[in-house]
Amino acid sequence: MNKGSAIELGGKPKTKFFKMPHTFVIILCMVLFAAVLTYLLPAGEFDRAEDKSSGNTVVVEGSYHAVEQNPVSLVDLPLAIVQGLVSAADTVFFIFIVGGVFQIINSTGTIEAVAARVGKTFMNRGLVIIPIFLSLFSVGGFTIGMSAEVMAFVPIGIAIARALGYDAVTGTAMVMLGAAVGFTAGLLNPFNVGIAQSIAELPMFSGMWLRAIILVVLLVVTSLYIIRYAKKVKKNPASSIVYQLEKEEAHQNLDISSLPTMKAAHYLTIVTVIAGFGFLIWGVSEKGWWMQELAAFFLALGVIVGFLSKYGPSKIASEFVAGASAITFGAFIVGFAKGIVIVLEQGHVIDSVVNGLASMVDQMPGVIQVLGMYFFQTIMNVFITSGTGLAATTMPILVPLSDLIDVTRQTTVLSYQLGDGLSNCILPTSAMLMGSLAVSRIKYQEWVKFFWPLLLWWVVIGAFFVIVADMIQY
Repeated sequence: MNKGSAIELGGKPKTKFFKMPHTFVIILCMVLFAAVLTYLLPAGEFDRAEDKSSGNTVVVEGSYHAVEQNPVSLVDLPLAIVQGLVSAADTVFFIFIVGGVFQIINSTGTIEAVAARVGKTFMNRGLVIIPIFLSLFSVGGFTIGMSAEVMAFVPIGIAIARALGYDAVTGTAMVMLGAAVGFTAGLLNPFNVGIAQSIAELPMFSGMWLRAIILVVLLVVTSLYIIRYAKKVKKNPASSIVYQLEKEEAHQNLDISSLPTMKAAHYLTIVTVIAGFGFLIWGVSEKGWWMQELAAFFLALGVIVGFLSKYGPSKIASEFVAGASAITFGAFIVGFAKGIVIVLEQGHVIDSVVNGLASMVDQMPGVIQVLGMYFFQTIMNVFITSGTGLAATTMPILVPLSDLIDVTRQTTVLSYQLGDGLSNCILPTSAMLMGSLAVSRIKYQEWVKFFWPLLLWWVVIGAFFVIVADMIQY
């Protein structure tokens, strides 16, 4: 899902020597750079053939050959961007539909009610609330791609954490990091894994078993890290990273009893969504559903949830439009990023780029090759904070490269999703992070002090699983 741009934390504006350009500007600069490459690089192409074992269209190793130069001029760039939008139409409209449907689900208040119910139930059970909340919000991350939306639930996490003798950092972490872990593992996340696998011509949501293991490992490590910090704060409140904030807000805590309660409509929504995702897995694995079928499934799911929540047709339509509007940024980024590929293809240099990269990494050990993909995606995530946009920008290059260097496409997707997700909780361009900090009143530098050791653990875990995936030919 679109991870957006940073949200201002208020106060006096500070003079900055450098301001990160808007993602659209970055993408357009990359389109322009791609056009320049069509003048500088020799034109060439690989032969392609269908792999009989997988059915994928793959490049034929050693078949690269020169073709006639066809540079793309400046006046051709607007048309290339429009052609990119048209070419990625199935993905763009899929994102619009999924965004609209998830807004219908979110508007029912089910997620908030479940969080409140869990909080009240485990209020007197101390540290167990941390892994429970992490697990709960990880479900939102690996199913509906919950990201920036998590900021709405941070006050609940903080209220429960403070009631247990912890602080705002603990409450924010057990909500936000849960969603981040789920988004990164991406078991059924249509916004990162789904789109990346569609570009890689892999069965949708295939390879879930390894992503499930990654999810469990990240949840365990994150739980232990937050629990260790929470125990320290409860033992000595002055050790809190936000001790001054805790003193200021000592009498401003949210009343736990005021949180929403579970109603029949919420239970119906939960059952419907769980049954729906079970049906989705069956359709993908047994019927070979793809973008159109998945979009139709989500559309039907949204309408059913709406009616079960006693919404009228107009209410369902208005929530759908609101959700689709909110996801416009991510949807258009996919189309704009496709413009980069269109320019490189029209100039006959995309295979030249792949061939050059393959020549550079071919002599490297396999571990270095796959780690290079992983860290490349992590670095690119700094500039393209949209998960869908990052997939659309990088996967068309890395997929044929992986074919040439004998890295499986599933491993390439894994490198993308881990590189895309793990750094979101420290980047100041992340709407999920900055929005959550704005709600919690935690300063960015305070959060970095708390989070950076855990981030190092996450990065190491990601590197380990990428290497394992390469070794087992995942």
